[in-house]
Amino acid sequence: MRLASKKIIALVDHEFEDLELWYPVYRAREEGALVHLVGDEAGKTYIGKYGVPATSNYAFKSVQASDYDAILVPGGWAPDKLRRYEDVLRLVRDMNDASKPIGQICHAGWVLISAKILEGKKVTSTPGIRDDMENAGAIWLDEEVVVDGNLISARRPPDLPAYGKAFCDELAAK
Repeated sequence: MRLASKKIIALVDHEFEDLELWYPVYRAREEGALVHLVGDEAGKTYIGKYGVPATSNYAFKSVQASDYDAILVPGGWAPDKLRRYEDVLRLVRDMNDASKPIGQICHAGWVLISAKILEGKKVTSTPGIRDDMENAGAIWLDEEVVVDGNLISARRPPDLPAYGKAFCDELAAK
């Protein structure tokens, strides 16, 4: 239970990629972390791309990065929605400024792009947003998981085992 004292934000909005939200959430919970699902509204049920529901514990505006140890950003189409909320961008920037782990997979890189935290950072993502990542100043690598400082990134669902382990390892080291 090496994450027993850790608290994590997992961002959620409609059309999240079901596995890319739930796999790292359960992986962190298995290690003892407290993971809160955070959406635009508290108590709202969001539906993933494949129909799996996720009910938020809190609203973006009601949480502070200082109360948490890390943040997870799922892929799917949710990141295109998430990056439009200033409170989401604030949370990601504050986590980054505090060098707290930020996990992102697949299309989640869009949120980090909009938060403007990728300049000079090594990352990966779905190849479909490689140009977006590079145009934001990132150094894009085609690897199952890339760790650069506090950023932990992965490409897509087949990379989830390596991503979940890398995220938990980084958080445990903090």
